[in-house]
Amino acid sequence: MASPAFEEIVEDFAFLDEWEDRYAMVIDMGKALPPMEDALKAPSTKVEGCASQVWLHPEIDGGIYRFHGDSDAMIVKGLIAVLAALYNGLPVTEVGKVDAPAELARLGLNEHLSSQRSNGLRAMVERIRMQAADAV
Repeated sequence: MASPAFEEIVEDFAFLDEWEDRYAMVIDMGKALPPMEDALKAPSTKVEGCASQVWLHPEIDGGIYRFHGDSDAMIVKGLIAVLAALYNGLPVTEVGKVDAPAELARLGLNEHLSSQRSNGLRAMVERIRMQAADAV
């Protein structure tokens, strides 16, 4: 069910033996995220349950889900980029069908994120699912 962009990340991770290299790749993905407009960093887009400041702003166009996100933590920005690869471009009706924990487990994130980061990642996934459900 994963998008081609997410499958590319899975393939790239397979070539990296050390978690530190994967961690660096996630951070680089975050650095490559387009900046989010400050006007979109509002209470309505803030994700609760994250140790860092996190904002996710949905854009649904023609039934296709897409979001922009930002965080004040580089690793979290990278996780936002991973989630964007997983969800952006899907029909809103398909977003809730994505087994995010299983897909993210393919990257080995579960074993290497702190419990706070894991909770934040779950909160971001829940926000994305709610945004898509609200758009249906």
